[in-house]
Amino acid sequence: MGRIDSSRSTFVVAVNNQNILRQNLLASPDLLAPHKHQILVQENYSSAACAYNAGLRDALNDLVIFVHQDVYLTAGWLSRVEEGLRCLEATDPGWGVAGCWGARATGELCGHIYSSGLGVLGNQFQAPKRVQTLDEIVLIFKKSTGLTFDNTLPHFHFYGTDVCLRAQSQGRASYVIPAFCVHNTRQLVTLPQEFYECYRHVKKMWKDYMPIQTSCISITCFDAAVHRRRLKDFVRAQLSRTQTPAERVDDPRLIVKELEFERVFDRNHVAQEL
Repeated sequence: MGRIDSSRSTFVVAVNNQNILRQNLLASPDLLAPHKHQILVQENYSSAACAYNAGLRDALNDLVIFVHQDVYLTAGWLSRVEEGLRCLEATDPGWGVAGCWGARATGELCGHIYSSGLGVLGNQFQAPKRVQTLDEIVLIFKKSTGLTFDNTLPHFHFYGTDVCLRAQSQGRASYVIPAFCVHNTRQLVTLPQEFYECYRHVKKMWKDYMPIQTSCISITCFDAAVHRRRLKDFVRAQLSRTQTPAERVDDPRLIVKELEFERVFDRNHVAQEL
């Protein structure tokens, strides 16, 4: 069983806005304090897969954490990651990919995160949970596994799904681990065309693994989920119903403070009712 040491990790982040990076990922407490981590900022790449593979080649540490620029890692996040991965090493030393949010083959969504416009997703849990695919906000694996991303996958969607299926094809499972983080994103109301191009790419590449459950849509032979989503967007447009997307905040610490307040309020509320 390998030893997991989160004090020497390589972070790889694809960046198109330095200000968002500074306000979120680089403002995370574990990365503000003195540390020995390697942080690779990947700019000017045509796809997430190309950016991440380049970072993977330059990674000096075995444990590599691929993370969005607009993710804020709450205090003690790396310790929780280390604890979760040590648990995996004990129960499944051949694990493939770990993350914070994902989908099981049954369609059940697993994990515990905050996402702008959606609020807190999932609930607190203790042990890693096996999933079919992971959301791209955080992807973790060991360089020594030999896993890589698909350089032919265009744009910035479904690369988490792809790398989990790559791991599965090698007999490696994917898991969500208890490591709460904040995805301080600008909410997507209508999916861009690039999303569907990536969908088709993954569907063709992994047709023998369908149905494929992801955190945002199911990939199936007859594209039922895609048709439903496009019909919903069409009807909304015809009825001139616009939905104002949730915007990211300048300081994600405000989100954390609000969540901490709500937890205290809930405890007090329960105590009063008792």
